[in-house]
Amino acid sequence: MTFTSETIAQLARELDESEKSRVQVEHFSRRFPDMTVEDGYAVSRAWVAMKIAAGRTARGHKIGLTSRAMQISSQIDEPDYGTLLDDMFFEAGDIPASRFIAPRVEVELAFVLKHRLEGKTITVEQVLAATDYVQPAIEIIDARIEQFDRHTKKMRRVQDTISDNAANAGIVLAGRKAHPHEVDLPWCGAILRQNGVVEETGLAAGVQGHPAIGVAWLAMKLAAWGEFLEAGEVVLAGSFTRPVAAKTGDVFDADYGQLGRFEFRFV
Repeated sequence: MTFTSETIAQLARELDESEKSRVQVEHFSRRFPDMTVEDGYAVSRAWVAMKIAAGRTARGHKIGLTSRAMQISSQIDEPDYGTLLDDMFFEAGDIPASRFIAPRVEVELAFVLKHRLEGKTITVEQVLAATDYVQPAIEIIDARIEQFDRHTKKMRRVQDTISDNAANAGIVLAGRKAHPHEVDLPWCGAILRQNGVVEETGLAAGVQGHPAIGVAWLAMKLAAWGEFLEAGEVVLAGSFTRPVAAKTGDVFDADYGQLGRFEFRFV
């Protein structure tokens, strides 16, 4: 890690102000060329700690960059992760567009845990045994750090995205809750319509072959910090479609087949 505690705190404050003002900040990775992935996680953790100190509650985690194509484009060889907070959860229906800067919608599955997952070696079978149920989930990602640098026009780097709490912004849990052994998880699919037009389709197998693989990876990753996935937490396993840009007035229809169908709109 190259950042000092002062730099970490400064950048966390910038992200917090950006979220409140809805004005994006410049790339951290351009301002600090030696910035590492570890620096990014340190900033993200500092920002989440600020939010918790201000009254928010952690409710789980999200896993991002789970597809091989996204990892190659981001020049990394593993996913990233962020923290889900209580004010990120929405019911299907109206979503306040004013909460976001540049929202995009992703199709995922959420694992809701009934037992703690802890350790340096976690298997898919252990994830399934620790899962109370799996449920359709829409993740709303956002960017407090601008996607393209205003000076160089280069796309932000993975260090920036990680700093930005892995682009966390919102989550819609809806549809049917299913026991993890009740359905063939890799074959769970979804159709995402935007204003009546099919924009994306996908299978959960797009998440590293099985959506539980990412949950196991996250539990092992947290072990290095002396942390774990706790009973009751929600874990977003990763998107199996590309993100679809959303704006005020857009209506989305998410059809997960046997796991249910629901609608939400940005107002």
